[in-house]
Amino acid sequence: MAINYEHLLNYPIPEIRQTIRWQDTALYNFSIGLGQDPMDQKQLDFLYEPRLKAMPSMANVLGYPGFWLRNPDTGVDWTQVLHGEQSVILHKPLPVDGEIIGRSRISEIIDRGPSKGALLYNERVVLDARTGEKLATLEGTTFARGDGGFGGPEGPVKKPHPEPGGTPDLTVDLLTRPEQAIVYRLNGDHNPLHIDPEVAAKAGFKQPILHGLCTFGVVCHALMKALCGYDPARFGRMDLRFSSPVFPGETIRTEIWHEEGGAAFRARVVERDKVVVSNGLFRHAGVP
Repeated sequence: MAINYEHLLNYPIPEIRQTIRWQDTALYNFSIGLGQDPMDQKQLDFLYEPRLKAMPSMANVLGYPGFWLRNPDTGVDWTQVLHGEQSVILHKPLPVDGEIIGRSRISEIIDRGPSKGALLYNERVVLDARTGEKLATLEGTTFARGDGGFGGPEGPVKKPHPEPGGTPDLTVDLLTRPEQAIVYRLNGDHNPLHIDPEVAAKAGFKQPILHGLCTFGVVCHALMKALCGYDPARFGRMDLRFSSPVFPGETIRTEIWHEEGGAAFRARVVERDKVVVSNGLFRHAGVP
């Protein structure tokens, strides 16, 4: 079944109403690696309930409508989709408890041709359910490798943030835990690729891989540490492109170059010297 452009563009993705407990916030923060140094007071602010804060990247797991692209009536070959890019725009610090609403939509579909697949641009807005206030906007790109040639528009294609040259101004090394993917899936992403060795082997991996959005969270932690002093109110937006998977237990080195209003960044796995995140853009709160 081929993609029907108008049908998929207007697909009724379910609105999600979600209750957040402080335990959910602490679990998310723990699942992206905070707390490995239990004497670090700034990290404990994201784990200890009397003074708990939410990491900005937690927006990625709020109001998540599930893997709806797996539905047959989408026309998408879900076995051939890859998460290519992700952005979090924070409008205000996330609550550590309360109720939120997630509203998702497909914003555009780009036809790259019969042998080149399609790009699905998606957006999710996270709202405070009580006040209606916008908390975060998430933008993502899904690469549907098996769905090109459906007769849709050929552009415009979003341009990634250019990568800087030279030596980075800052680097932050953060170790992932061997069991980190097992913990991260408790946030709601239950893809067996991240826990079942047999599924991982069939996909061509030596072991279950870390969720891409867990890698996003680790890099967000690095940016919060290096550029925001662990203050969520200083975080504006973060965009990146996924380049390669991470194996749990590896060290993620985030390389940062200062720019007006924020920074450019990329991340690599130290043990394999492999770039896993590229074309990164960070902006402080209040910077367009």
